[in-house]
Amino acid sequence: MDIAALSIAMSQASLQQAVGLQVMSIAKNTAELQGQNIAQMLQQSPHPNLGKTLDIQV
Repeated sequence: MDIAALSIAMSQASLQQAVGLQVMSIAKNTAELQGQNIAQMLQQSPHPNLGKTLDIQV
């Protein structure tokens, strides 16, 4: 393999790794936002105590 081909292959591998990291970063940010939105929705519930306890009668 000549040096030019090796250089291109290494450059492509580096680019692929950078793109993969960027996609993972976007996915992480999206998951964090969704988690924050769910927590906010739960705090704004019209009945905040509903479902926190369970009364069982035998």
